[in-house]
Amino acid sequence: MKKAAIAGLVLVLLAPMLGLLTIGVVMNSAVTNQANCVASDVVLGPIPDSLEVTMKDGYTFTLNKQQLTHAGTIITTGANTPGVGRDGILIALMAALTESTLRQLANTGTYPESGDYPNDGNGADHDSLGLFQMRPQAGWGTVAELMDTTYQARAFYGGPDGPNYPSPRGLLDIPGWQQMDKSEAAQAVEVSAYPDRYQNYEPVARTILDALTVRGGGNGSGTPGDADTPETSRLVFPLPTGTYMRTSTFGPRTDPITGEASFHSGTDWAAADGTAIFALADGVVTYAGMVDGFSGQITIEHTIGGEKVATKYIHMWAHGIHVTAGDRVIAGQHIGDVGSSGHSTGPHLHFQVHPGGAGSRAVDAEPWLAERGVEGIEAPAGGGPGCRP
Repeated sequence: MKKAAIAGLVLVLLAPMLGLLTIGVVMNSAVTNQANCVASDVVLGPIPDSLEVTMKDGYTFTLNKQQLTHAGTIITTGANTPGVGRDGILIALMAALTESTLRQLANTGTYPESGDYPNDGNGADHDSLGLFQMRPQAGWGTVAELMDTTYQARAFYGGPDGPNYPSPRGLLDIPGWQQMDKSEAAQAVEVSAYPDRYQNYEPVARTILDALTVRGGGNGSGTPGDADTPETSRLVFPLPTGTYMRTSTFGPRTDPITGEASFHSGTDWAAADGTAIFALADGVVTYAGMVDGFSGQITIEHTIGGEKVATKYIHMWAHGIHVTAGDRVIAGQHIGDVGSSGHSTGPHLHFQVHPGGAGSRAVDAEPWLAERGVEGIEAPAGGGPGCRP
């Protein structure tokens, strides 16, 4: 009886503490869920060829396909970054519209090498580069990094997984940004000498976001179905011009590792370790990870010419995979980096095309790409890094 009474007294004394502990656990769970929240109601749809937009001051202009493609990169990156949400994407669009009118600008006056990367023109704002006019000297990244639109979008959003964390600060690093006026939040990241410019582009950003996205997309499984894979309007060669050399073609060959006769189900292009890999077309990532634990692979499902088509990108290192299953990507998006994981003799991209989907037989990628007018098949076959798939 004494033990029971003592136990009861202890429970009475501890009850308030247990209640606080329970509240703490619930609150911590809520915070965790909020931190892990992604913009699940933002799904990128087809990119139109042009879009007429009107600024707050009434000025109307037209954005072209390239500008809207960059907007798609900003939207996709934000939708896949925990904590950003639709408001964060709006702020990023406002900033990029204000800084560059959604153009990836080189700056050959300060950085001559910036002109060697894909760009939409030449800027001359001190040492600023790209969509968000970020400055290498301010610590935003190298010239090579800032001439990558996906990198710039990730840097603008920031956060613990941002490439520039903890400084300079991205949007997620600004305390209370959700409660700020959107133009003030954009200014907090950009630290512009002209802070009043951003609000003029808010209506434009809203028009873009509404035009390019479909709310509540997906089939609830995390991997969108066929109906959620929009028809792509352009195709982009999966490696930057001048960075690669074909080392193995599709078809029968001698396996470079075993020396045995085998069938090579893709095309190998050797490139320096870390070279950017681009998505061939708009689509949905159905696999991104290490096959059998040691070979990096990304699989993307597309709709091309009314047909379901899958593309596979193989041999990336684990840290060189920049997308996850369920992500919606756009043509030319930086999805990974060249590596040499798995059955590989050196850094290269093993690329496969599967008309009908990932479960269908692969076809020779080079004539398939050539028939569709994709430029970039330029280097002759030769000895060099290869693989077994």
